[in-house]
Amino acid sequence: MHSFRAELWEHDGDGAWHFLSLPHAEADEIEATAAEARRGFGSVRVEVTIGSTTWRTSVFPDKRRATYVLPVKRAVRRAEGLVAGSSVDVRLRVLL
Repeated sequence: MHSFRAELWEHDGDGAWHFLSLPHAEADEIEATAAEARRGFGSVRVEVTIGSTTWRTSVFPDKRRATYVLPVKRAVRRAEGLVAGSSVDVRLRVLL
């Protein structure tokens, strides 16, 4: 289980995608331990909890940021009152 705090940011391309960048220590650990769990585009399935909301999704490698990024869907942002720039406490578990 990984626990960390990260800032929510909005992708500057089409759509209103919002993401959290994983701290490098967590990303390095996932990279080292989840090699067999990687899927398309190098994604890794995870279970995430923010506040009282838990859901399953994937983290994706982002070469520009040199870490994994976690998409945060609109329903989670609304339920937890999050906007771009919010500091977010995250619990993340890799699903092998």
